[in-house]
Amino acid sequence: MSAPEAPLDASRDSQDGALPRMNATRPLDWSIRRELWENRSLTIAPLAVAGFVLFVLVITTFGLPRKVRALPTMDPARQHLVAASPFSIAPSMIMMTTILVGIFYSLDALYGERRDRSILFWKSLPVSDRTTVLSKAAIPLVVLPLIGLALSFAAQVGVLLWGSVILMASRVSPATWYSHLHLFQMPLTLVYGVFAFALWHAPIYAWLLLVSGWAKRTPLLWAVLPFAVPAAVERAAFNTTHIGSLLRYRFMGAMTSAFDIPPGTAGQHGMVVDRVSQLDPAKFLRTPGLWLGLLLAAAFLAAAVRLRRYREPM
Repeated sequence: MSAPEAPLDASRDSQDGALPRMNATRPLDWSIRRELWENRSLTIAPLAVAGFVLFVLVITTFGLPRKVRALPTMDPARQHLVAASPFSIAPSMIMMTTILVGIFYSLDALYGERRDRSILFWKSLPVSDRTTVLSKAAIPLVVLPLIGLALSFAAQVGVLLWGSVILMASRVSPATWYSHLHLFQMPLTLVYGVFAFALWHAPIYAWLLLVSGWAKRTPLLWAVLPFAVPAAVERAAFNTTHIGSLLRYRFMGAMTSAFDIPPGTAGQHGMVVDRVSQLDPAKFLRTPGLWLGLLLAAAFLAAAVRLRRYREPM
């Protein structure tokens, strides 16, 4: 009668031995996965935009043989622009989409769980408020840039392969096109640019998370008003735009701070950033706006953690 009990004891021992492994579960990783499971738009929106942009580029690539034949008649700067512009358009559109998705996600991240009262359930789990807020901050700061980076690489490879097929079908050597491209430098500039923008926009996402945890309704309005009203008053009273320029610098300053770009040319049509020589990480790390923004982001996130600890459902 005692023989059958041995397997039960062994099973009990194996279960007891598994408890330390269960306690070692990484709550931050699973919290990030939960955000992805609950917010399908985080992946669907960039995928949809990437598919649309790639479809448009595939159609426009049919005119690539004519452009490649005309390259010898252009000046060198124009040659490079014509050859490399498809590889710049796709990542720009995809990354802009990830930034917009990150903004709207941050606005609803803490507000939504209070609105639908799911915060009561999530607070019952052994996951700290700090871990929850950090997992939500990781979505726009880490996850979305990685998604955008992967889709951008895929789009560039697709444009390169399809363009090569079109050129060979038109009896034009793809080597002529390749000679005007920086194929091995483009991935490096893309990785650098994506994470430079993520660091630069960190205070924006952190501020939106703070407002999301505080606002009782219309978090977008409360996120914008503290900046829009002073900017309007300044313009009406003093006819100056210092606050507007500061906001524009926070949204777009990564281009001039992280890259070696002549002043006044950032964002202009006809500029392609695809060379390692255009990167300036030393200047970026010396920029006071970067470190001030990161300090503000840390303060906003700390405040958001405290708010979530004491905030009640609506």
